[in-house]
Amino acid sequence: MLLPKRQKHRKVRKGRIRGVATSGNYIAYGDYALQAQDHERITARQIEAARQAMTRYIKRGGKIWIRIFPHTPVTRKPQDVKMGSGKGSPEFYVAKVKPGTILFEMQGVSEETAREAMRLAANKLPIKTKFLVKEEG
Repeated sequence: MLLPKRQKHRKVRKGRIRGVATSGNYIAYGDYALQAQDHERITARQIEAARQAMTRYIKRGGKIWIRIFPHTPVTRKPQDVKMGSGKGSPEFYVAKVKPGTILFEMQGVSEETAREAMRLAANKLPIKTKFLVKEEG
C-alpha cells in the first residue's frame, strides 16, 4: 500500500477540492490512461485495489504507471470518545483528486485489453472516470 516515507506535518486539515486539474492532466508515459471526472479523496487502499485489478487482467504484459500518490493523512478518533480533547491520530492516507487528473497510464497492450483493465480498475474507485487514448502527433 502507498504511504509517505516521512512528513513535515503529521496532521492536516480537511480542506476542499475545488476547480479542475492544472497539473497531471495529460498522458505523459503510456498510450492509454484513466482520467478522473469528479473531485474526491481516493484512499491508498482504493489505489492498490485498482492497481491489482489492472495487473491481474493484463497478466504479465504491458506496463502500468500510477500517477497519483496519497500524501494527505486522514485522522480518526476512537469510538465512544466525547467531544473535545483534540484531533485524532492519523488512520490512513488519501490522494486529493480533481476533475481531469490522470490516475493510471498503461502501455504495451492492445487497446481492448487496456480498456477492459481500466474498466475493472474504475470499478474499484469512488469517482466517475474516462478512458483516454494518446493522440499521435
